[in-house]
Amino acid sequence: MTHTGRQLLYFLEESHGGVADYAHEQCQALTALGVEVTLLTTPCYPVRSGAQYIRCPRLLEPRPERPIANRWWRGGRYVWIKLENYRRLVQTIRTSGIRRVIIGSFGEYLAPLWSPSLRRLQREGVVFGAVVHDPVRDYVIGPRWWHRWSVGDAYAHLREAFVHEDITLDTMRPNPGLRVTVVPHGIYPYPPPTASRESVRRELALPDDAPVLLAFGNIRDAKNLHLVIESLQHCRRAYLVVAGRVQSAGQRPVAFYRELAERLGVADRCRWMERYVPDEEAANLFAAADVVVLTYSRAFRSASGVLALAANYHVPCLASGGAGPLRTLVQKYALGRWVEPDDLQALVTGLEDLLQRPPQPHWLRFREENSWQVNAQRIIGRMFGDGGDG
Repeated sequence: MTHTGRQLLYFLEESHGGVADYAHEQCQALTALGVEVTLLTTPCYPVRSGAQYIRCPRLLEPRPERPIANRWWRGGRYVWIKLENYRRLVQTIRTSGIRRVIIGSFGEYLAPLWSPSLRRLQREGVVFGAVVHDPVRDYVIGPRWWHRWSVGDAYAHLREAFVHEDITLDTMRPNPGLRVTVVPHGIYPYPPPTASRESVRRELALPDDAPVLLAFGNIRDAKNLHLVIESLQHCRRAYLVVAGRVQSAGQRPVAFYRELAERLGVADRCRWMERYVPDEEAANLFAAADVVVLTYSRAFRSASGVLALAANYHVPCLASGGAGPLRTLVQKYALGRWVEPDDLQALVTGLEDLLQRPPQPHWLRFREENSWQVNAQRIIGRMFGDGGDG
């Protein structure tokens, strides 16, 4: 591969999960178009097979090895790691000489403490962009004045913001130099299944003729898994497979959902895989599923990597959430049923309708219009001044 002299530094604090998977595919696509990408990340970020970018594991890992019960110690550790990681970002920019930087882990937390050094670099000619996965920054920690100050500082040094749906960003204070560009969320190139639908179902003790729901990925409260379990009381033929890990110590543990299923008398129709699921095994799970559940709460307004996975394996979804790219994509390409968020009856009605009258999704058009290549082309166009089409 021949590089064009373009160099990009990509800042990523997440080692695993949707944001990390997204960063990998985006960096791969950028590299394929001739950009020399250095991924500044943590030692826990895996060495991925076939990666063409440079992996630079200099950041500290935000997620502790074991849950920290003491909230003061947990909070103090978070503050120290956040500030240290941004210090290492600044140091890497200065020592590497790279003048184009993408913030893949965009967030406003503690921004008044770390943003001044990035603004100095901006004044020295460094161009900063950010992938804003969650553009509605309305989750307030601490006083509102601090939240507004933090959000304003997080955007202050940016020239480019990349989002997944056309939206007016609330940057809390004017940033006339900020350009907002819509980029698609590409489809993850997961491998084909290695086992038949029937054999996977047999392995999980799932009936051949029963509807199987799949809840895949990090387990967190915002996914309304409790409502999905409650829906099994009403959809008596359906089975549920839950595959993934709890996202953080502040989320409900899997034990909560197991106990709920026991209490409601549906535990015999639930299967639990409380762990990281490798790509090949994930492919088999999607092959065995009839519906992927993406039942987010109203507060969720982001894109969903699991939606792209479901589209890759041609599995329709039952989805909910706030206004945002998830809703837009599900409805635009008929990828499943969209239901009112946080509403058990709406979920039950939507599921029954989905099973009785399956949609006719536009899988091919979704794939063509939401590719990583288009994503990378728009990033390059903005970051390197080649025009872009976003």
